[in-house]
Amino acid sequence: MINLNGTVISPNEVSLSNENRAFKYGDGVFETIKVQNNKVVFFEDHYFRLMASMRMLRMKIPMTFTLEFLQEEILKTVNAITSDSRTFRARLTVYRKDGGLYLPKTNEVDYLIDVAPIDVKSKEVYTVDLFKDFYNYSGLLSTVKTTNRMLNTIASVFADENDLDNCILLNENKGVVEVTNGNIFVVKGNVIKTPALTEGCIKGVIRKKIIEIIGKNPDYTLEETSISPFEIQKADEVFITNAIVGVQSVTNYRKKKFSQEITQKLQNSLRVLSITGV
Repeated sequence: MINLNGTVISPNEVSLSNENRAFKYGDGVFETIKVQNNKVVFFEDHYFRLMASMRMLRMKIPMTFTLEFLQEEILKTVNAITSDSRTFRARLTVYRKDGGLYLPKTNEVDYLIDVAPIDVKSKEVYTVDLFKDFYNYSGLLSTVKTTNRMLNTIASVFADENDLDNCILLNENKGVVEVTNGNIFVVKGNVIKTPALTEGCIKGVIRKKIIEIIGKNPDYTLEETSISPFEIQKADEVFITNAIVGVQSVTNYRKKKFSQEITQKLQNSLRVLSITGV
């Protein structure tokens, strides 16, 4: 089902004009959110990231856009679906209203919530490799989830053509940034590294939660830093994070095979956190 500015309709009823700015210019931001057992998982983190993104892109935030309002709109859309599933993917997209060329006619926004039932499972064998055709340029704008995801799309096509589950994106300095659909962590001994935001990675909600979990465990040291592809080859474990799967172990990178001991512990800790919130 689709929620377009508060009205829940079926997908075939959606009508967007040829002046839609998300379509014409990628002039929008979005949040992909997991809804489980009628609970919008980690929604406070999604909400504050959305507000920060809208401010960065100079969009006018409506007075009605409170955390409670948007959460209710998501659940309203979920509850309009006839399904036995307890788990749903919700995508909340906010985009500037129609009109204008590069310069918009207004900074006011519309919103669309797209919800579908899902079956979430981590893959037992998960193979990745580098995507080197184009770069994900470092800088704060790259940390925002805009509706312009061309690099991620091309890299996903590359992965499919090469029988990979995912691709690692690099920045202009040949540093590791993220994967096509999430953040990446590299484990060596008791040190867990993830690319710093200044490398150009998305400011992921699950990335934030995993960093919090690691920070509370004295057995591990976390580093937000630059990571070279060489470090992936030498790692003990590699895992990726996103809002839907949570934590996914990477098992294969070229000829390298990784263990999953620490990754599985973090998976369990995240699962508890998503249920209890503490």
